[in-house]
Amino acid sequence: MIVKDAIRYITERLEKIYDKGEAKNIADWVVENITGNTDKIAARHLILTNIQIEKLKVLTGRLLKQEPVQYVLNESWFSGIKFYVDENVLIPRPETEELIEWIISNCKFPLDKLKILDIGTGSGCIPVSLKRRMRKAEVWSCDISKGAIAVAKKNAEELGAEVNFLNLDFLDNTTWSQLPSFNIIVSNPPYIPEKDRETMQPNVLEYEPATALFVPDNDALVFYKAIAQFGKAHLEKDGNIFMEIHESLGREVTGLFQEDGYSTEIKKDMQEKDRMVKAGLV
Repeated sequence: MIVKDAIRYITERLEKIYDKGEAKNIADWVVENITGNTDKIAARHLILTNIQIEKLKVLTGRLLKQEPVQYVLNESWFSGIKFYVDENVLIPRPETEELIEWIISNCKFPLDKLKILDIGTGSGCIPVSLKRRMRKAEVWSCDISKGAIAVAKKNAEELGAEVNFLNLDFLDNTTWSQLPSFNIIVSNPPYIPEKDRETMQPNVLEYEPATALFVPDNDALVFYKAIAQFGKAHLEKDGNIFMEIHESLGREVTGLFQEDGYSTEIKKDMQEKDRMVKAGLV
């Protein structure tokens, strides 16, 4: 089997569950991963080994069960960087890249004095990306999941980003004493109400970690409440909190922070949905 036939083999099978364009993109990604060859044109007639063909069939079988390609290959692209991912972490989303850019464009502190905290590290895409873009900053990150911390540490090490990772339950305010004060606090916390499960795709529900996605229907703002309280004691003067939010909760999140003495700003994402909030103590 040569590369172009391998791509056709995967594409034809994936068209049962994906549209043709997406199936082809996934096929290209899988074959590139298997062969290690990124030159699609030059590699078209490259002959796959028997081991590579067997791996291709195994990976295709997993994809046909709607397992996300990022988990199948243990890799995901974010801000032009390849991150390791597995079932312990969410797949990084493009919207979070917008959050990174918003943080950087709003940073008014000298980088050698800047201290950043990321709450809910997941794959580490936020703290690692910020550290790579602002090398002199001191970056911290925390997560309740030991598995997520392990993935984030792996990414930080492989991508040359020095980040202080802590395994703690942020909703337990007795753990906050382990953290210093910061100029920037950032978080993409769980915010999807449990009731929304029935509207979500199987590739998300069956494979991505539920603890990183869902919050109780009767307390959808639980993480934002904790972040607001934490900021009162751990946000330096003129500092800001940057958060991703559920597109339907912009008014509720900003109202919560305003009641706690913050000024707020909502930012829309590339699809014109309310997806980010900035808050600063007045």
